[in-house]
Amino acid sequence: MAILILLVGLPGAGKTTLARRLASEYSGLRLTPDEWMIPLFGDSDANGKRDVLEGRMITLALQLLRLETNVVLDFGCWSRDERSCLRWLAENEGASFRLVYLPVERNRQLERIKDRWANAPDSTFSVTAADLDRWRAMFEVPEANEFEGLVAATPPPRRTSWPEWAQGRWPSFSID
Repeated sequence: MAILILLVGLPGAGKTTLARRLASEYSGLRLTPDEWMIPLFGDSDANGKRDVLEGRMITLALQLLRLETNVVLDFGCWSRDERSCLRWLAENEGASFRLVYLPVERNRQLERIKDRWANAPDSTFSVTAADLDRWRAMFEVPEANEFEGLVAATPPPRRTSWPEWAQGRWPSFSID
C-alpha cells in the first residue's frame, strides 16, 4: 500500500530537509512547491500561481498513489480543511496517510529563514518578521484527532465533496 506523507508547518520549520530524508527512506517522490515556483516564476506565489501548481502536484500525487508509489508532499498545509481534504483524497485512492507536523519557535524560525536567504537566495524568497507574524496568526496547529485520522468526513459548508472542495482551493486540481 502506498503512503502519502504530508509535511505541515510554517517556513523555516525544517519541512524540506525532512521531506528529502523521508522521500529517500520511503523511496517516494517529493513534491515541494517552492522548488518549482522560484525557477518558473521568480516568486513564491506569483499572483496565485502557487495554488495552481499545488493543484497539479496533488493530481500527480494521486496518480502516483494509484501506481503504489509513495509521495511526500512538502506543502505546509496551514489549514485543517486542506489537511482533511488531502487525507480523504489519499485514503480514497486506497493509500495510507501520515501527517508530520514540524513546530518551530519564532526566533529559531527567523534564524533559519535569514540563513537560507544569506546562503541560497536563488532557491528561496524574502520573508520579513511581519510576514512571519501574519502567517503564524493564520496557521492552524494540527489537533490530536488529525494525527489519529479522526478528521471531518465531509467538507466544509457549501461544498458537496472533498474533490469539489479541492477544486475550489487548488484551481487546477482534478481527479483523473
